[in-house]
Amino acid sequence: MTAANGWKQMTEQSGTARLSWGLKQSFRAYVESAGGSIETGEGAERLSDGTFTFAAAGSTGLRLGADGTPEGVGKFLGEVRCEAHGGMLKVFLADPSVEIGPAGAVLTVADSATRDRRVELALLDLGAAALVDDGDIVIPAKLARDGWQVLGDHYSPMTPLDPVRLRLQQR
Repeated sequence: MTAANGWKQMTEQSGTARLSWGLKQSFRAYVESAGGSIETGEGAERLSDGTFTFAAAGSTGLRLGADGTPEGVGKFLGEVRCEAHGGMLKVFLADPSVEIGPAGAVLTVADSATRDRRVELALLDLGAAALVDDGDIVIPAKLARDGWQVLGDHYSPMTPLDPVRLRLQQR
């Protein structure tokens, strides 16, 4: 199934819009093995598999364009806080957005509690997106050039991240 057909089929299914993402499984494991903590708030929840889910901030602006490919901006709510090594390692990300335009697809986040600045955290590969049985579309992600700062300088740009899972509300 092509990504465009997957998006069309996904938007025809019922359900509540949401974004699920684990950031990077090995990063989560490292934080917790170092005696650190991972907390969610402001609408984000941590699932049993360790990933995070974020509810849509109102109706999503993601839609299919005239050519059948996705476009627009989907905004989601919630925050994730990771801390380890007595506070020497701190990662904060909030209110993720999936932004799809002519130049490609990215996931941006607010990188501070004041939410006054957004950072392009992940590059999304729509060409490799896949529709899964539960109706979610799974999109491979890589660390964006500016995303390394959010993760505390531990990974270089283009490092694979956990895939992004999207579900859109029925229109």
